[in-house]
Amino acid sequence: MATALKEASTPATEAEQPLTGNLSWLLAQASHAMVTEMTSAFEDMGVSPRGHCVLSAGLAGEHTQKELAEIVGLDKTTMVVTLDELERAGLAERRPAEGDRRARIIKVTPAGRKLVAKGEKVVAQIQEDVLSSLPSGERKTLVEALEKLVCGRLSTPAACSRAPRRRG
Repeated sequence: MATALKEASTPATEAEQPLTGNLSWLLAQASHAMVTEMTSAFEDMGVSPRGHCVLSAGLAGEHTQKELAEIVGLDKTTMVVTLDELERAGLAERRPAEGDRRARIIKVTPAGRKLVAKGEKVVAQIQEDVLSSLPSGERKTLVEALEKLVCGRLSTPAACSRAPRRRG
């Protein structure tokens, strides 16, 4: 049994993992592993990584619910569910927008601000730990390259008739 556990936790070699040259697969695997680790770290704080991202973006300025969803990369339904959770926890509030009563401005509460500050430390610690597995000269290069891709070529998803689902 101990052997089975060890084998399950041992990373697969390239021969066992034929998709290692596939950028989409690599990014999806890295994202899933990071989100899972962040989810575990945020559990004690009573918020999800997604909720933390919404709160962080909400601190950057006055945004409508729709604008925040676009900034964070959430669909309308997921944004509503996330904001419902944040409101119930006393971390954010929805307020009517001045020029459009249908639109809602998202306001981060003082409790939300404290949680973001605490969460940023958690994020920094996990990122540092993950990046420490790379040689020091590659860490900054990786992050800068991903920033260029996400803010450039990959900033807008391609139009398609059936959008792929994201992992839950």
